[in-house]
Amino acid sequence: MSKTRTLLMSGTALLAGLLAVQAPANAKDLTAIGVTMGSLGNPYFVALTKGIKAEANAGGGNKVSVTAVSADYDLNKQFTQIDNFIAAGVQMIVLNAVDPNAILPAIKRAQAAGIVVVAADVAATGADATVETDNTLAGSLSCDFLAKKLGGKGNVVIQNGPQVSSVIDRVKGCKAALAKSPDIKILSSDQDGKGSRDGGLQVMQGALIRYPDLNGVFTINDPQAIGSDLAAKQQNRTGLVITSVDGAPDIVQAIKTHGMIAASASQDPYGMGRLATKVGMAILAGHPPADKITLMTPKLIDADNVDSYVGWTDH
Repeated sequence: MSKTRTLLMSGTALLAGLLAVQAPANAKDLTAIGVTMGSLGNPYFVALTKGIKAEANAGGGNKVSVTAVSADYDLNKQFTQIDNFIAAGVQMIVLNAVDPNAILPAIKRAQAAGIVVVAADVAATGADATVETDNTLAGSLSCDFLAKKLGGKGNVVIQNGPQVSSVIDRVKGCKAALAKSPDIKILSSDQDGKGSRDGGLQVMQGALIRYPDLNGVFTINDPQAIGSDLAAKQQNRTGLVITSVDGAPDIVQAIKTHGMIAASASQDPYGMGRLATKVGMAILAGHPPADKITLMTPKLIDADNVDSYVGWTDH
């Protein structure tokens, strides 16, 4: 896989770029897309799926069937889902891989059947193309803000998540940013919040008990941040600084209240779904991208700019 990466701005600039790309000549041959996401219980993946459906049918003409399923971070379940898509005769699979390397045999089976596989949001070894946020930058932005908010000193927990490429890169970016402040101590970075509100709640409950002198928390996504904030409130803890990644509607409201959740590095899941589908359609038409990996640029959302933040696009 090419390591060259193309940086794209999210939001309006991304959608303008999408519209500027010529539609594949044989787009009419696309009749069915299979979509398997990490968890459709996460609003992020719901928005991403909406983007896939919108782009698949943006040109009018023949209706493209889009079947979306939730792998629930279960590798065996995702294997079965991909095999079902192969049996159903889809022409494209948009894949949010549960495991970036272990999923390779399923990708090879799909490609052997003539199916284009586009990885979305996280990397997947062997995929024809990958569209994702620059997650290292997202983690760096969020934790650089966290360090500055703490005045460059204090005790911090990095709340980890499912070990997909996006999470690994966010944690890497966060650690690099915090390392610039030698007076910040990372108390923990290996607890899995499972990418969910409930998981974040449970991990945060334990962290608050173990670390009574905790000052700041970075969570790998917004649902975990919401759960962590709730855990702190339940234990009557105040004065904590929580930052995250996603820029989801719930986190926007939380930032506006000026509570413990102070910032989130935003993503554009709807735009990502559209772009992943556009790239897949181009490959089907015999026009693969020059670079297999396309990175979308995140933006930090905090109290200073939250009122002007457009939020996740849905059109």
